[in-house]
Amino acid sequence: MAKEVTVSPGHGQYILLAEDEPAILKFIQSMLEEMGYSVIAASSPHQALRLARDFKDQIELLITDVIMPAMNGRDLADSIHSFCPSMNVLFVSGYPANILDQHGILNDGVHFIAKPFSLSALAEKVHQVLNQ
Repeated sequence: MAKEVTVSPGHGQYILLAEDEPAILKFIQSMLEEMGYSVIAASSPHQALRLARDFKDQIELLITDVIMPAMNGRDLADSIHSFCPSMNVLFVSGYPANILDQHGILNDGVHFIAKPFSLSALAEKVHQVLNQ
């Protein structure tokens, strides 16, 4: 018997999604929208930074790939925190957390989910980060 997936619904919270792979960006965006979140999608760190600066409402969560061209996800999060300090951050990567940690990209207490992930795993992690 298949296990039933329970997804905690979002309530329209704004999530900024930064992912440089177009197919993955669209896939994660559709997953988040299906869960009830409002997604601001960015295909580069610089676009994410620009969108965050121009956005008039509160961004509740940044979901960012850790490794991207021109700027890593950690630097992107730090830059956005300078003008949006209450925003939560969830890092995603195809690299294991222990490899990223060796390079100083992830610290203790940082929220992280490894790619690939399921809808239920993403829903659980987003819910956890938003309700911390």
